[in-house]
Amino acid sequence: MREILPALRRWYESGTPFGLATVVAVTRSAPRGPGAAMAVGPEDEVVGSVSGGCVEGAVFELAKEVVETGQAQLETFGYSDEDAFAVGLTCGGEITLLVRPVSQATDPAFAEVAEAVADQRPVAMATVLDGPGPRGATLAVWPDRVSGTLGSGGLDAAVAADVRGELAQGATGQRHYGPHGERREDDVAVFLQSFAPPPRMLVFGAIDFAAAVARIGAFLGYRVTVCDARPVFATPKRFPEGVEVVVDWPHRYLRNTQTDGRTVICVLTHDPKFDVPLLEVALRSPAAYVGAMGSRRTHEDRLKALRETGLEDAELARLRSPIGLDLGARTPEEVAVSIAAEIVALRWGGSGAALTETAGAIHPPHLKPV
Repeated sequence: MREILPALRRWYESGTPFGLATVVAVTRSAPRGPGAAMAVGPEDEVVGSVSGGCVEGAVFELAKEVVETGQAQLETFGYSDEDAFAVGLTCGGEITLLVRPVSQATDPAFAEVAEAVADQRPVAMATVLDGPGPRGATLAVWPDRVSGTLGSGGLDAAVAADVRGELAQGATGQRHYGPHGERREDDVAVFLQSFAPPPRMLVFGAIDFAAAVARIGAFLGYRVTVCDARPVFATPKRFPEGVEVVVDWPHRYLRNTQTDGRTVICVLTHDPKFDVPLLEVALRSPAAYVGAMGSRRTHEDRLKALRETGLEDAELARLRSPIGLDLGARTPEEVAVSIAAEIVALRWGGSGAALTETAGAIHPPHLKPV
């Protein structure tokens, strides 16, 4: 949704209705997860993707149809055994899409939601998929207010409370309620899509490897900060546009900056006077990932120094060192790929093994951060 937002805002502000298709459920393997979106606007302009090309033609026609009728539709697409080239997912999975019309009349809060997403302020959209309420009805939820309705005040209150509890993690997925928000009933299916501010990537050590890691971090959707105590190296011109560059002692900066359960910390300083005090702070933070560059000998020396600071074994076990997966990487760009691969694997519980050596679902069920 973030990727196609500029086009959606343009169409909405022009007063032109458009069709919006959103992946709301995935079974087995599928190219895109819940929250992936595709839209069809004026003059048949298409933005986004819901399947990587497998069913986009059919979705295009559905999107045009819902704009004409004004009625949202819930459609499921799966693999066709009879004809792999028919409308279906040749990867063997199944996706369910909500395709609904969006206009100033049907979605008066859309502009405010789009503005919040663009400004990286937390907001969520709840949409009725099935049940006694009107399919496609939406409720926009901010930390301090709501806009719209799903059909009943009780349902609105229950959904808003649940959404606010998950906004910080950007959770996206289906929930079920009774007609008036009863949590132990399943008459109403609601799709919750949270837009939390992007997670942070903190890169310490303004070296060539840091520039490559910052670049791939931004590509993955992180808000990247590079920090180094040496002003001659910590200059914005050495890093990609949009990356924050800070001149400060790493441990002092980290101690005074906000981290959470989505933050990743990459320690590339490779110098004990920076590494040890920095890692002491990092391993006591709530960060999801803490990795440090260095040889195996450096790692052993570092562990010894960290134990002397009072860190316990459970805290030291969080340290990913030497940083990255074993890809045989040599160049800064290759090393950045290995680090990014480890971060992704840890985030989703992946093994890091080649898929040819594994079995079972490629994309296990999950609640996907947006």
